[in-house]
Amino acid sequence: MSELTTVARPYAKAAFDFALEAKAVDAWLAQLTFAAEVAKDETIIGYLTGGASAEQAQTIFMNVCGEQIDEKGQNFIKILAENERLLVLPQVLEGFTALKAEYDQEITVDVTSAVKLKVAQTKTLSAALEKRLARKVKLNCIVDASIVSGLIIQAGDMVIDGSVQGKLSRLATTLQS
Repeated sequence: MSELTTVARPYAKAAFDFALEAKAVDAWLAQLTFAAEVAKDETIIGYLTGGASAEQAQTIFMNVCGEQIDEKGQNFIKILAENERLLVLPQVLEGFTALKAEYDQEITVDVTSAVKLKVAQTKTLSAALEKRLARKVKLNCIVDASIVSGLIIQAGDMVIDGSVQGKLSRLATTLQS
């Protein structure tokens, strides 16, 4: 999986840079989302892995995508087809989305709690995280009763474990040392 991400990274960067220059980031995001879904289709995967030439792969892909992809997007698909990289479109989309979030200074934060958070709690938490992370925060709230109480906050590599389960685990580790 990481190999596909490595292969997709330069394509995602090139697409994002072009979209940014053309002031069409949202349009490119929509096109890449559609193309990535097409690339995930079992029938398309069968054609692409079945020994189809780059020209045939591009033709099949463009016929399926139709008018959902503009001329510049078609050129991008053509380059991917020529380099036999159409199957990495889902990873290209992930990379493009990450670059867009970084450019927009946004971050998605996973918040796990034992009970559903109230609207006021999410607003307060979101404001505090925006201040700490210096970015716009999108909360992804998850309910997991096994943490008993408190919150587990994950934002990229940062993890804040304020759950009772986490505190008990740390206490047990300390007592065993």
